[in-house]
Amino acid sequence: MSQTELIKKLREATGAGMMDVKKALEDAGWDEDKAVQLLRERGAMKAAKKAEREAREGLIGHYIHHNGRVGVILELNCETDFVARNEVFQNLAKDLAMHIAMMNPRYISAEEVPAEELERERQIYIQAALNEGKPREIAERIAEGRLKKYLEEVVLLEQPFIKDDKVKVKELLQQAIAKTGENIVVRRFCRLGVGA
Repeated sequence: MSQTELIKKLREATGAGMMDVKKALEDAGWDEDKAVQLLRERGAMKAAKKAEREAREGLIGHYIHHNGRVGVILELNCETDFVARNEVFQNLAKDLAMHIAMMNPRYISAEEVPAEELERERQIYIQAALNEGKPREIAERIAEGRLKKYLEEVVLLEQPFIKDDKVKVKELLQQAIAKTGENIVVRRFCRLGVGA
């Protein structure tokens, strides 16, 4: 495959700009996998810089599960109305609403989880490990690992994305930020289930 074809292939796969793709390929010695990793890292860095910018535009995304027993409404914000009308942004809103319907997170970010809840879970995990005969130091390390797993269950941004479990939802947002060039924020969501 020629360099031009490889650049085109990576642009289509990642949504990154031509110059970004070319620079990543050059820096990676034209190794496709390494270049993709570099693009992801650089996209995350750009996303972190853009996270400071205010996101007040956006749209309301929704999803009703095919059996009509679960529904989600979410507010997804960006910086401009132009991006809110963009297909990438609109598809992200749909995907996130579907993800929330399937995975049922309780919080958007780990910062929203009450400290008392985290401490209660930590103590439960420590006690369980102690009951298994583990020393206190080991029990505390086990508890930290289980607490991380707990956050992946209850926090939207920490969950593996339902359509690609190798990517966390926060990484999916970073990819969208890199593609659109704007900060994107999940502001709030509501998940309703019949009888829940």
